[in-house]
Amino acid sequence: MKMKATTISLFFFLIYASAPFLGHGGSIFEENDEAQIKRSDFPSGFLFGTATSAYQVEGAYLDDGKSMSNWDAFCHSGGCEENGDIADDHYHMFLKDIELMHFLGIQAYRFSISWARILPRGRCGEVNPAGIMFYNKIIDNLILKGIEPFVTIHHVDLPQELEDRYSSWLNPEMQEEFIYFAEICFKTFGDRVKYWITINEPKLYAELAYELGIFPPSRCSEPFGNCLNGNSDVEPIIAMHNLLLAHGRASKLYHEYFQPKQGGSTGVTVHSCMYEPLTDSELDHQAAKRAFAFHSGWTLDPSIFGDYPEELKEYLGHELPSFSPNEKSLMKNSIDFIGINHYSTSYVKDCTNANCSATGNHAIEGFVEMAVERDGVLIGELTGMEGSYVVPRGMEEIVNLIKIRYNNTPMFITENGYSSPDVHEQRASELTNDVKRIEYHSKYLASLAKSIRDGADVRGYFAWSFLDSYEWTNGYNTRYGLYYVDRQTLTRTPKLSVTWYKNFLANKIGLDDNYGNIKGRII
Repeated sequence: MKMKATTISLFFFLIYASAPFLGHGGSIFEENDEAQIKRSDFPSGFLFGTATSAYQVEGAYLDDGKSMSNWDAFCHSGGCEENGDIADDHYHMFLKDIELMHFLGIQAYRFSISWARILPRGRCGEVNPAGIMFYNKIIDNLILKGIEPFVTIHHVDLPQELEDRYSSWLNPEMQEEFIYFAEICFKTFGDRVKYWITINEPKLYAELAYELGIFPPSRCSEPFGNCLNGNSDVEPIIAMHNLLLAHGRASKLYHEYFQPKQGGSTGVTVHSCMYEPLTDSELDHQAAKRAFAFHSGWTLDPSIFGDYPEELKEYLGHELPSFSPNEKSLMKNSIDFIGINHYSTSYVKDCTNANCSATGNHAIEGFVEMAVERDGVLIGELTGMEGSYVVPRGMEEIVNLIKIRYNNTPMFITENGYSSPDVHEQRASELTNDVKRIEYHSKYLASLAKSIRDGADVRGYFAWSFLDSYEWTNGYNTRYGLYYVDRQTLTRTPKLSVTWYKNFLANKIGLDDNYGNIKGRII
């Protein structure tokens, strides 16, 4: 999941709290290593796949008993320039899409379940049989093609009725709603689904919805945004606490009642940008450590250690809720794997002893500020997402840091992808000749392979994304897909990266003469 941000805080996910940081431009990964990257550089059981989420690809926003989601209501009320009413129409084209996945040769497909499609009214209503049938068909057809379903239960979309009733994640009652939803998913699909992600990027979700106000329910306060209601210094903390407890309770439910028979596993994803200190000063080094705690650590510390990072307790003080002894127990080791959504690297600057922007001078940000250049030099090549740059070494670094901090808990790279910065490219011939995307994935995979050789327990990689899709408030102009989707006809056309990924999965290097044959497979 990616989106345009009015601030680069979309990428405020930083590095391990006590590991050494790189100096000015230091690098472990050699940038030319990608030239020879191949499938055999990864363990034999390693899962390679692609990823999407429900609202971004499904469309059919009111079909077959589905209710209005928070994103439907948000976009229809003017919160978005474009919407996901139709998206890629995956709801009606999923069989053809699975054929494309099978042709591509992936071993796993990560997708999410639309809460409003399964439970249109939450606990107050009935389970929607058409929604159950839809996801049963997806799961069964994936397995038929030898593709492992990798399922996210909550990927930011939820029934609008829950927003109206509870103000969604500001109310602890949302924990009960989520557990009810999760239990239905486990009961209905768990005999075939062996990998569950409870919640996608909870910290980023709380930040965008309750601090910056650019996700529904669009709550914020100055200087972070101009919303009708909200408190950017307090509400993200409340929402995050409820999201974490919802995750922990759902995982406990699965581990106690479903895992013994079904044999699957649960995890949570974090948006894990790699950050480096802007200077060699001790203050900037401490800022980078602190920033990791305020972003990736905000989710992972409670999920593995059972409590918030010490940095949060120090800087947020009484605003940060405490976990009760029982809550600490259910949160501790509540994940079997860590999902890492990694795209970019940036610099971080201390704001406790320096003048920063109005937002950087707030405790909710950990008193840190981000920077994308040092001494007038950009950290990497610009992509099509504001604040995101191509810095391949960051993959190895963030994986190694998470490995050390969290005792090498099994990891999956659940998102990694590239969007072209040239928004003026509109012709399919230009959009499908995506050499930069191939270079990006090759370099990041080479960086990942090095971390695995150094002992990181990484078990899979999902390219974001399978299709050009709805990229939240960025609409359809930010394209991450391996397949180009014509917005008028919804025709899927393979980009050059399909040829590359297919060859890579077959343990071939680079491109070959089969692109013409692959390009002929247009749906």
